[in-house]
Amino acid sequence: MKFSCEKALLQAAISTSSRAAAAKSSIPALEGILLEADSELRLTGYNLETGIRTVVPAQVGEGGSLVLSSRLFGDIIRRLPDDMVTFSSDGLTVHIQCGTSEFNIQGIDPEEFPELPSVEPQNTLELSQSLLSDMISRTLFAISDNESRPILTGSLFEITGGTLTIVSVDGQRLAIRREKLEKAPGKNFSFVVPGAALNEVRGICADTDEIVSVTAGARHILFRVGSTLLVTRRLEGEFLDYRQAINRKSTIELTADIRQLMASIDRVSLIISEKFKSPLRCTIGDGSIFFTTRTAIGDAADQCPVTGDGGGLKIGFNNRLLMDALKVVPTDTATLKLGTASSPCIIVPTGVPEGEESFLFMVLPVRLSAG
Repeated sequence: MKFSCEKALLQAAISTSSRAAAAKSSIPALEGILLEADSELRLTGYNLETGIRTVVPAQVGEGGSLVLSSRLFGDIIRRLPDDMVTFSSDGLTVHIQCGTSEFNIQGIDPEEFPELPSVEPQNTLELSQSLLSDMISRTLFAISDNESRPILTGSLFEITGGTLTIVSVDGQRLAIRREKLEKAPGKNFSFVVPGAALNEVRGICADTDEIVSVTAGARHILFRVGSTLLVTRRLEGEFLDYRQAINRKSTIELTADIRQLMASIDRVSLIISEKFKSPLRCTIGDGSIFFTTRTAIGDAADQCPVTGDGGGLKIGFNNRLLMDALKVVPTDTATLKLGTASSPCIIVPTGVPEGEESFLFMVLPVRLSAG
C-alpha cells in the first residue's frame, strides 16, 4: 500500500474514524483504524457497537489494506509538520515520512478487523447537520446509563406526520426536542439509537445546512454525514410511552429568567458534593423562588425573582438534574409548570401553546425530610 496525503486532511480523518475505535479490547485490531486504499483512501474504526468510516482525499500509488493503532497513528500524524505525508507499507511494516520526520511502525493484519454490518434500508429521513446536532445536544443529557433497561440507554427517534421527535428519559427526567422536517419521509416510523453513537454523530456533524441522511434497517442505523458513514446497532424493546408520562395537570405556572435561575441554583449548590449530598429545597411564593441547601459543611440560601405565584409550595430537586435541563433551554426565559410536592416540574420555552413545544423537559422531584 502506498499513498500521499495532506497532513491536515489525514489528521482530521484519523480523528473522525478513531471515535469508534475501542479504548481497550481483547481483539487488538479493534483498538486500531483500518486503512484501505484503492481508487480512494478509507479509514474505519469499529468497536462492535458503532463503526465510523470516512474517505480522505489522497494520491494512491498502490492499493492495499492495513490496521494501525489508532492512538499511535493519531499521535504521529498530529505531531508531523504541516506538509504532505507519504505512507508506504511492506507487509505489516509501515513507513511514514513528512518533511524531515520518518517513522517505521508495525501494523496489524487487516483480516483481524471485523466487517462493518450492512444496513438494508427500511426507512430514511433527511435533515441538516446543524439541526440534528442541536436536537441531539438538547436531549442527550437525559439518556439513562442503567444497563438493566437497555432501551433507555438510547434516544427514541419518532417520525409522525413529517415531524421528527427525539426523546430521552432516564427515570428521573425526560427531554423532548421536536422539529418539522423540510423533506417529509411520507410515512410514520420510529427507532431507538444508542446514546454513545449519538454522541459520536454530534461530534461528526458541523454547524452547516448540509444534509445528514439517516437510514433505519432491521437491526442497524446508518448516518451518512458528507463523506463519513456511522453505523450503529438499533436498540430493541418497548420505549417509555412518553406522552402518558408527561403530567399536564399543573396548577402553578412560573416564568423565570434562565440565567438568573441558574445563577441562584449554582450558588446554593456550592456546599453540595458527592460526599455531602443534599436536595435543593425550593419554596415558591408570590414572585420569587427561595432556594436553600444544608449539608455537613453548612447551609446556603438564595432567592430568584419569577413571574407567578406558587402559593408557598415546598418542593425538592436534585440540583444537578435541574441544572442539566436549564442549560439546554434555548430561550432566555422559560415557563415552569408544577402541581404538588410529589409531581414533576415541566420546563418549556415561554409563550408556546401546550402540545406544540419544540422543547420540553420534565424533572421529577425528590422527597424532602421533615424540617
